[in-house]
Formats: sequence, C-alpha cells, structure tokens
Amino acid sequence: MADRTPAAGTADSTAPRATTGEAPATTHWARIGESTFAGGLWLLYLIYRLLGRLPFRLCLYPVVVYYWATRRVARHASQEYLERLEAACGVFALHGHAPGLRHSLRHFLVFAEVILDKLLLSAGRYRAPVTCQGHQALLDGLRQGRGAILVTAHIGCIELCRTLAEQQPEMRLTILVHTRHAERFNRLLRRHAPHAQVQLMQVTAFDVATAMLLSSRVAQGECIAIAGDRVPVHGGKITHASFLGHAAPFPAGPYIMAAVLKCPLYFMGCIHDGAGYAVRFVRLADSVALPRGQRDDALAHYAGLFATQLETCLASAPYDWFNFFPFWTQDRATPLAPLSSEQTDS
Repeated sequence: MADRTPAAGTADSTAPRATTGEAPATTHWARIGESTFAGGLWLLYLIYRLLGRLPFRLCLYPVVVYYWATRRVARHASQEYLERLEAACGVFALHGHAPGLRHSLRHFLVFAEVILDKLLLSAGRYRAPVTCQGHQALLDGLRQGRGAILVTAHIGCIELCRTLAEQQPEMRLTILVHTRHAERFNRLLRRHAPHAQVQLMQVTAFDVATAMLLSSRVAQGECIAIAGDRVPVHGGKITHASFLGHAAPFPAGPYIMAAVLKCPLYFMGCIHDGAGYAVRFVRLADSVALPRGQRDDALAHYAGLFATQLETCLASAPYDWFNFFPFWTQDRATPLAPLSSEQTDS
C-alpha cells in the first residue's frame, strides 16, 4: 500500500473536455473533445421535452452527421473498432455485409441517443425498462456485509447501475471518477434523488489515505465502481490483454485495488436490450491475488477476464462501445499532468 498507484481507469462523470480542432492520434483520450457534442445535445434535449423523440431524432441526425464527418480521429476509431469486432465475433456477417461507413455513422447516432438517455436519467425522466442480470451473487455478498469492486466500461448507459442501487436498499455504490465534477454531481443527485444510494468520488491517486477510505466503505458492504477500459489519466500502471483479437492496454488500477482491499471483483456492463437496457454483473474473482514475482502476469490475467466479458457484451450490442479514440494504442499517448491542489479543489 506504500506505492502511489494512480486511480487507473476511473470512470468519468462527464465526457472529456473539448479541444479546438482535430486531436492527433497520439493525443491522450482525456484531451479528445466529446463535450462539445454532448453539450449541444442539451438543446436537442429541450426539443425532446417539448416535441417528443421523433422530432428529436430528426433534429439530431444533421448534428451527428456533421460531428461524424469532421471528427476524423473519432470516425477512424469507430471504424477500427467495428472492423475488429466483426473479425473477432462475426456480428455483421449474420446480416450479409461487412461494417462500413454507414455502420460507423450509426455508431455515432447510438452514442447520441445514449447521451439523451443519460440526460433523462439525470432529470429523473428516464422511463424505458432496465433489467439486471447476474446480480444475485453480488447482492447476497452485500447482505453479509461484504463489499466488492465493480470494474466497468464506457459501454451503453452505465449510469443506469443507479437503478439497481435504488431498487436494492443493501446496495450502496461509490463511483470513482477522474474529473473534478464529483461534488457537483452529488449535489444534483441529492436535489433530484435525496434517497439515492450512489455518489461520485474524485480519485487522482490510489494512495494510503484513499486506500483506507475505500477499505472502510468496502468493509461496510459498499460497492466501488471503477472503469477498466481507459488508461490512467495522469500516468500509472498499465497491463495488456487480448481484446477483439489484438493486444490492448488496460489500467491495472481496478485489480490492484481489489487485491489491496481484499474483496471480490465483478464485471459490470450496461448494453441496449430491446426498448431499454440490461445491466450485467459477472463475478471475475472471489479474491484477487497478485503473487510476488508474478504480479504482471496476474494483472494481465484479470484484465483478460474483463476483456472477455466486454467482448461478450459487445457481441450482443455492437454499437454500444463509446471509446472514440485509438483504443489499442492509447498507452502511447502522453499522460496529462497531475492536478495541482488548486485544480483539485476547484
């Protein structure tokens, strides 16, 4: 616990900050602008509120086409993902065609629809069905006072994990984030859902103080959710595993955290399912062991378990992958500088 492991892969409460112009392929994922796209959807959200989903979609289409046409890095990342998904899982071959530009455009359209669902959720207006799968073992452990690490990804509308927390009083959830918007989100949540069992926690480094705080929460039967599909924002331990037939970098933080906190490790994903979503839980390990001298191999093993579950979800919902940057080479990008205390407190 003495080494300061950055909180690798912490989930972000908002889309990454916008940048001017097109980001080069070696730009760190956290610098690639998505928030301009997401921010513009607030206006479309008002159209949805006033006129309904069909007019929203009619207005949405030109916005997404423009974004898709002008964001070369994001578009190429989408095409690379779809092609590798097809090669690994044969998703599109079932329909007699290989993924092309129109599939990439649809990928962006699904992303925009999910942002609308997130806005509806934050406003307490989301009404579509949400089902939970594989969560019984997790709930049984929580009833016994045994917390867990939930390693998740930027797929579907993962924020809907709140639904389970709201339905199950024994499930209290802390979502680790790398942004500075955690307290703002918590205030918003207290205003719209005062009895919510979910809160965000900004973590920039997994140091002794953070470990003690999280250990206390896990010991009280809480779940800690952390993203496992994006490398650390400020640099940190990375491992590699096969994903869609190619070696990919993954943050080691979730597995180091589970080992230090001595708690079970679960995969948590949320994908489209019919008219709504399905939140999936899969136990990856009852306990995480990182033996001395075999630590790197063990980290790669757990990342591989996570990647396998990720592939399973995406085979069912191929357009639910929302990493619009060069995913397989993200470890080559320059990490962001650590936040100063003034930045952290702002």
